[in-house]
Amino acid sequence: MPDTGQSFRFAPTPQEIETLALEALSRLPEPFRSYLSNVVMLVEDFADADILKEMEIDDPFGLTGLYSGRPFGQEAQTGDLPPTVHLFRRPLLDEWVETGVPLEALITHVVVHEIGHHFGLSDIDMHVLEDMVAP
Repeated sequence: MPDTGQSFRFAPTPQEIETLALEALSRLPEPFRSYLSNVVMLVEDFADADILKEMEIDDPFGLTGLYSGRPFGQEAQTGDLPPTVHLFRRPLLDEWVETGVPLEALITHVVVHEIGHHFGLSDIDMHVLEDMVAP
């Protein structure tokens, strides 16, 4: 397996993926961090079939992360679920093995991209932010 900066004897568990994701969040600069206290982080093996269908993705390995919820600055409505970053463990692990990108860097990339959706950032802004928090 590629070097991740961490030693994994077996495929990382959802809890280990979550730990890496939370570490990535902790490296975000202010004011981003202070606005993320209500964002939920979920690690699941795959996106469910409804999400894949809605996004017109045929291969469940084709989606590594997803942001769901109202973007930052939009007023919450009664019944809204909290904003959530979903990380899909099996596609992340496949991409890690296929690309050789360190797992911590890959998870950071996905987390920053999904958090970028929460804040309404452009792709360029997301790349700048990712460079700032790279492990």
